Amino acid sequence: METFAKGLEQDGDAVRAALAFPWSNAQAEGQITNLKLLKRQMYGRASFDLLRRRVLLTI
Repeated sequence: METFAKGLEQDGDAVRAALAFPWSNAQAEGQITNLKLLKRQMYGRASFDLLRRRVLLTI
């Protein structure tokens, strides 16, 4: 518990900003995670054109 509290103290500005502002970057993070997963699945399998097509179809 002490380690958690120290981490909050060190990131005090970020914690206050997260509580003060109504917006979040969670949606963007989810899209980035999905893109990375797709890139890993497609690695070494096909050309860039096919990867591009799959990315555009999943959005």
